[in-house]
Amino acid sequence: MIVAGEASGDKHGASLVRALQTSYPNHKFDFFGSGGGEMRAAGVETLVDARDVGVIGVLEALGALGRLIRAYRALVAAALTRKPAAVILIDWPDFNLRLARRLSREYLPIVYYISPQIWAWRSHRVKAVKKYVQRMLVILPFEEEFYRKAGIESEFVGHPLAGMVAADALREEFARRHGLDPARPIIALLPGSRPGEVRHHLPVMLDAARLLAASPANRERSSPGRSSGPKFGDVQFVIPVAPTIPLELIDGLTQSMELPFKAIEKDTYNALAHSKMAVVASGTATVEAALLGVPMVIIYRGSELSYRLLRPLIKLDTFGMVNLIAGKRIVPELIQHDATGGKIADAVATMLADEKLLAVTRAELRQVRERLMEGGSDASERAARAVMKVAVESKQSPKRPGAD
Repeated sequence: MIVAGEASGDKHGASLVRALQTSYPNHKFDFFGSGGGEMRAAGVETLVDARDVGVIGVLEALGALGRLIRAYRALVAAALTRKPAAVILIDWPDFNLRLARRLSREYLPIVYYISPQIWAWRSHRVKAVKKYVQRMLVILPFEEEFYRKAGIESEFVGHPLAGMVAADALREEFARRHGLDPARPIIALLPGSRPGEVRHHLPVMLDAARLLAASPANRERSSPGRSSGPKFGDVQFVIPVAPTIPLELIDGLTQSMELPFKAIEKDTYNALAHSKMAVVASGTATVEAALLGVPMVIIYRGSELSYRLLRPLIKLDTFGMVNLIAGKRIVPELIQHDATGGKIADAVATMLADEKLLAVTRAELRQVRERLMEGGSDASERAARAVMKVAVESKQSPKRPGAD
């Protein structure tokens, strides 16, 4: 059983499934659970579609509560009926930790792949991990020590994107494919992999794009009190669309814009690789941009209620995964009230106007890439071996006490 609730989890889940199939060719596997198109393509029976349950924030979660409850019940019922050799939970902590608690009562071996960021916020959840999860498979080096200090068996398997993220098309080919001018600079806008993220992020990204494309005089009028900066009227904007996002949502948010935008489907890595800069919603896409060496501005916005409720629980001063891995702020972050069109445009303009700053940023991103590559480029294969070990040990060992 394998359970993911968003686009990045769907991608990593599909890679893990393929690794299990290729690493153990003499075994016949049946996979079921929650995921998206990539996991289905890898052979997973998705009883729950990730597009229906990928939500962020308190208000959106309340609005989707019925869907989440139905998904939970469907997955529990399937687990009780099929009794899988292992349950693999991928990120998605609010849902997956509840599922782990319920399935642990049935003595099902539970492997958590890709740690929730409980080292950053809501750290009390480590108690639930210790109680319900047999093995944590982590993708960042410092996470292994964090869990071991808490008495949880953990293993650093490397970052699954380390061997996956690469461009496979030359700039001219990519531009021709999507009707772009290869001679003009490209800025990528990545608003997230959940509909709620896109609704919060894309409008301010588009406002920033409008300001960047405007003349200096127009930009100054549109953003009173801000430095007009250089003119970027020849910039092309692309929006790589996550597979969990319907294209209609992007079209609906961009149709009123006078500037042309290219929505890019199933070609995110080439879109990033051939961009001079990117504006990226905090999350997995920031790691993808870092692996491709693309300078970026990280943003994050949510509902005001969610922000006020959750901000006091976050122990860190920086949010972006790239900055966390680097151990310092190497790219700008604009969070909640700071994530406005004007401030995003200013941050992008400042970087684009300073080639020395861009060069320093690329050098820092190379160091992040090196850290991500510490575990090698075979994270999925290492995770597959760990999953099989847990499954075999579970069959050979007495049932462990269930959770109360």
